[in-house]
Amino acid sequence: DVAVSGEVVFNTGMVGYPEALTDPSYKGQILVLTYPLVGNYGVPDRNQMDESLSPALPQYFESSKIQVAGLIVSQYCAEEDYSHWCATSSLGTWLKEEGIPAITGVDTRMITE
Repeated sequence: DVAVSGEVVFNTGMVGYPEALTDPSYKGQILVLTYPLVGNYGVPDRNQMDESLSPALPQYFESSKIQVAGLIVSQYCAEEDYSHWCATSSLGTWLKEEGIPAITGVDTRMITE
């Protein structure tokens, strides 16, 4: 268990949680994803680099690490239930590897009102 504090911010996008979590504009904030199911397409290979950028960054991400301090979602796809051709791990595995706490079971659409 990890305790964090920070400004709570919202993302209402239907896709793109790897990009949102690595977006430097969310650094140190607690991100609420309002789309009801998160994690269903897993996380792309974090070692696949976009060499056209200088410096090179992971291809499907906005930076080389998770920037948010914490994550809040309504419903989370189980660890092994993700399904996307370029996924190499689950969202939960990635969050654990980077030490980012997350909670689920929150009516995220209700708290945006």
